[in-house]
Amino acid sequence: MITLRKITLDNRRAIFNLDVTEDQRRFVASNLSSVASCYVLATNGGHPFPFAIYEDEEPVGFVMITYQITGYELPTFADDSYCILRLMIDKQHQNKSYGREAMHKILEFIRTFPAGPARYCWISYKADNLPANKLYESFGFRDSGEIINDELITVLSL
Repeated sequence: MITLRKITLDNRRAIFNLDVTEDQRRFVASNLSSVASCYVLATNGGHPFPFAIYEDEEPVGFVMITYQITGYELPTFADDSYCILRLMIDKQHQNKSYGREAMHKILEFIRTFPAGPARYCWISYKADNLPANKLYESFGFRDSGEIINDELITVLSL
């Protein structure tokens, strides 16, 4: 069963060592870089939520959810919205439906509104990342028509 867990002193190295395939690296930052970004966001008024994605007791991925992020170019509707800023499943654990199961858990968490109320959740992605687009659409995300930093913005009404 997929669960979202806090990153701790005990699991941090395992999370930092998770990686995507070579051709997917252009789509997502490293987990170490993402966790460092959480610190920067938190000290600048944002609300980052980094989680390890586990299948039973094995770490298989990473997600970084944010609320009220600053320092980024944002879509027009981003105020008081949640953003799935990073999502990755390790290359050894792909094609096992873990991304789909993780997305269920991610949206359940977001719908608890842990940092405040929101109307939307959004994600940016590269146009040629077809598996990501397919996953997001299957959960009801729809392209907003906005493009930021060469990435399409897809949005879900909460």
